[in-house]
Amino acid sequence: MPVFFHVDLDAFFAAVEVLDDPSLGGKPVIVGGSHSRRGVVSTCSYEARRFGVHSAMPIGEARRLCPKGIFRPVRMERYAELSSRVMSVFSDFTPDVIRVSIDEASLDMSGTERLWGPHEAAAATIKHRVAADTGLSISIGIASNRYLAKIASGLEKPDGLVLVRQGQEADFMLGLGLDKLWGAGPRTKGRLAELGIDSMATLLSLSAATLASIFGESGGGFLYKVCRGMDPGIYSAEPKSRSISTETTFERDVRDRQTLESVLLGMAEELCARMYEDGLSSRTVVLKIRYDDFETVSARETKPGPFIGSAGIYETAQSLLDRKWEGRPLRLIGLGLANLGVGTAEQGNLFEDDREKVAKRSAAVERAVFAASRRGLGKITRARLVPKPDGKDTRQNKP
Repeated sequence: MPVFFHVDLDAFFAAVEVLDDPSLGGKPVIVGGSHSRRGVVSTCSYEARRFGVHSAMPIGEARRLCPKGIFRPVRMERYAELSSRVMSVFSDFTPDVIRVSIDEASLDMSGTERLWGPHEAAAATIKHRVAADTGLSISIGIASNRYLAKIASGLEKPDGLVLVRQGQEADFMLGLGLDKLWGAGPRTKGRLAELGIDSMATLLSLSAATLASIFGESGGGFLYKVCRGMDPGIYSAEPKSRSISTETTFERDVRDRQTLESVLLGMAEELCARMYEDGLSSRTVVLKIRYDDFETVSARETKPGPFIGSAGIYETAQSLLDRKWEGRPLRLIGLGLANLGVGTAEQGNLFEDDREKVAKRSAAVERAVFAASRRGLGKITRARLVPKPDGKDTRQNKP
């Protein structure tokens, strides 16, 4: 029988900040781009979440909700380093690891009982290894499909471990409230409430045809499957040797362009850091968006040569967003790099223009920052991301 572990690093960026500065322990730590109106929250500690702060929230709103919060800039190089160490632990237990994002992974643990024992024991061993190797905590959900494992991983955070037993998938879903229906956004849940569908049991009573007539083929099909404990196909991945990717499911549907661009910038920096970690380069950027009605659209662009640093990846992501996004609210946005190869875009071009030269210098700085972070030479952060003591943004609204 298939068995999947979904592993989620608990409040990852904030946890790393506490790991590197233990004085932050127990405090509302908020990690984001900057204090400007354009910056968004990347991750926050559980203490900050009690104030209503969540990922993809504008930094200004987070400051209003949590005025005593401790704001820290994103240090993607450091996070990528620790993420790679955690993913390496997972690879010791199974060769089939889908790296969903910098802080999430889906592990196919089918047939590993003879190696690692019962599934709960194997999960406990993985949790111990990650804590011993990195000082970080993880939550694990175990189920017969990736969707249920994803839901289970979030039920007892932080440091959680939840097992959905074989044959009990539908009963597991039946015991949850509709608020735990991962992948369904506020608009969908609001529509369910309008129709008097206030429990998983009521949702389960509706036919596929009825759900499709209300939510469309994509949305109706999704709801029909998930309330029965079936996997709607949440993760699809090319072999990891060919691509890397990351994605974010918003807690609230997003249609604000600046918020989407801020999230894409963080993703571009994350993917670039992961490329540096593995000594790779890429020629292809892949954008994935999912609307509030579950329609999913993807697009890709391939360049003749490797992308030079995160700036080129980000600019291409913006271009793809311009071409594919219709302005409707988004539930999810993802970014990936394909056509990976060994090496970097260092080779000079006799006819390169000034813009290419600037891009190469910027990429060289990125690699230097990453290398310094790997060697433990202090906390290095881009100057544009360092919060000012008075909370003012000196960039004058420049992107």
